Amino acid sequence: MKFYIGSSFKNCGVVNYFTKVLTDNGWQKTYNWAENINNNETVEDKIEYSLLELQAIADSDIVIVYLPAGKGTHIEWGIALALNKRIYLCATNEENLRFESSVNFYELPQVKKILGNDADDIINQIIKSERNEE
Repeated sequence: MKFYIGSSFKNCGVVNYFTKVLTDNGWQKTYNWAENINNNETVEDKIEYSLLELQAIADSDIVIVYLPAGKGTHIEWGIALALNKRIYLCATNEENLRFESSVNFYELPQVKKILGNDADDIINQIIKSERNEE
C-alpha cells in the first residue's frame, strides 16, 4: 500500500510517527514532507517540495489528512480528489470533523472520516479499513 500524509507543520511529529508505523507494517511512503522542514527555504526549495508532493500524491494509493491542517494540506486534498484517491480524514478532536465546522468536500464518498483517541488508534483504524478493502 502506497501512502501520502498531509497535515500542518505543527503536526510534523504525528506525520513522522504515522510514517514509521505504516512503513513498519510493510506500507510504502511516497514522500514525507515533514523530513524536509527548515526555516531557510528558498523559492527554489518550495518549488522542489511542491513538485515532490504532487508526484507523491499521484503515486499513492491512499492519502491521509490529519487535522488540523493548513492551507497547503487542502491543496493536497484537492489534488487527491482530482486523482480519485481514497482519502482518510483523521482527527483526535471531534470538533475538527463536525459537519457544522467542515467544508463540503469532507462529505464526499471517497473520504473516510476517522476519529481516534490518539495516533495509534487512528493508524489502527486505517490499517483495518484497508485490510477490509482488499
